[in-house]
Amino acid sequence: PWIVFAPHADDETFGMGGTMLKAKQQNIETHLVVLTDGSKGGEGADLVEVRNREVHQAASLLGVKSLDTWSVSDRCLELNDEIILKTSRVILELSPAAVFFPGLLEIHPDHRAASLLVWRALQKVKSSAEPPVPVSYEISVQNPVNMLIDITSQVSEKEKVMQVYASQNKENNYPELVLALDKGRTFSLPQDVKFAEGFFLYQEKDLDLSLEDITRQTIELYMRQK
Repeated sequence: PWIVFAPHADDETFGMGGTMLKAKQQNIETHLVVLTDGSKGGEGADLVEVRNREVHQAASLLGVKSLDTWSVSDRCLELNDEIILKTSRVILELSPAAVFFPGLLEIHPDHRAASLLVWRALQKVKSSAEPPVPVSYEISVQNPVNMLIDITSQVSEKEKVMQVYASQNKENNYPELVLALDKGRTFSLPQDVKFAEGFFLYQEKDLDLSLEDITRQTIELYMRQK
């Protein structure tokens, strides 16, 4: 099974919805954890309830087996012992093969905080019998990637799931921006691949270092002459 950690309701769909749909088609069990309440992602006294309804609908379309929505205030996601322990317990309880989290170079502070949070939780559980594979995904900008997943066959359905997030789409043209990112990721791929999602697949030994150090080392590889 997989666990997908999303900072906000919609990040899982915008970031890796095509891959989650592919997992659904291949009968891979997925679990979704939404970390914040999304209360600052728009207007309206009932915004939290609206976004909660939207993510439940999206999760159903994505084939998610379980959905857990936490109540951390939007833009207030911070690392502390309590939330690291809570995150590590979820990982241990579900015993996933892979854990997905946002890339560290994301723009939104909650996205970056989610990266560090899940990494710290993975470090906490790495001594388990079968530690999960850490995988970061892109949401709003390109991050370092070493794996591209062809979502050409899933992109139409991904568009439908993105439309579920009406509360967010009226704030910006997010579906259009997401598809542009997915299109851009096909630059090095065969012409028949029209859309792709980018990921960074980490190794277990990477968890011996901080996520900041691993990201820094990855970026430094681009600077080498050969």
